[in-house]
Amino acid sequence: MIGIKKGAVCAAAIALAALTGCSGMSTQDRNTAIGAGVGGVAGAALTGGSALGTVGGAAVGGVIGHEVSKPKQ
Repeated sequence: MIGIKKGAVCAAAIALAALTGCSGMSTQDRNTAIGAGVGGVAGAALTGGSALGTVGGAAVGGVIGHEVSKPKQ
């Protein structure tokens, strides 16, 4: 279990560091990136660090982040 916690903390730190350089992003782009980061960490935690779970969580989180901030038409 310690490996999963370290991996989740590391992934969160990398996502946070990557987002600090994205000041020129739109709100929708930023929410997509945040959703992907959070989804990846959650996917890794839920599947015991599985690469497929991490990638799947990142994909689902990115889609949710993108759709939540979509402009209403």
